[in-house]
Amino acid sequence: MATAFISYKNQLLLIKKKPGGLFPFEFWSGIGGHLEAEELNHPYTACLREIEEETGLKKDDIAHLELRYILLRRKDNEIRQQYVYFGESRHSNVISSEEGELCWIHKDEIANLKISTILKYMIQHYNENRNKTSVYVGTMTMRNNEKPEVQWTELIDPMIF
Repeated sequence: MATAFISYKNQLLLIKKKPGGLFPFEFWSGIGGHLEAEELNHPYTACLREIEEETGLKKDDIAHLELRYILLRRKDNEIRQQYVYFGESRHSNVISSEEGELCWIHKDEIANLKISTILKYMIQHYNENRNKTSVYVGTMTMRNNEKPEVQWTELIDPMIF
């Protein structure tokens, strides 16, 4: 998957998904979705496509759209991988799609929303590391069947063969 968190001033653009499909309840998410077959090696292209499809925002409407996270988690026998980009919108004009209701949410209110656990941990990590430009890999796991946690690793090129 490719997901974008677009900011404008002190707000993030989120989409409220309706019950059905994946879950029988409303939940919030960043803008994004699954990569098409031809986009598997180009998650940035997939992210731009998803942004335009779901919001009407075009590449020129967004500044500094950069990969900040690669999230991994296991669901049954499937390993789910999500590329997460952060960027800044040049304006707040968006066009809703059939995917859900778009809302600009103040960054301090996001913790109170029904959002997936891994994204909630990621947003917390992002807020604590906002000034860094690193890409982080977050792997969701459980220790001793207690509580889910995310292990963070900064992705650094070791410059070796």
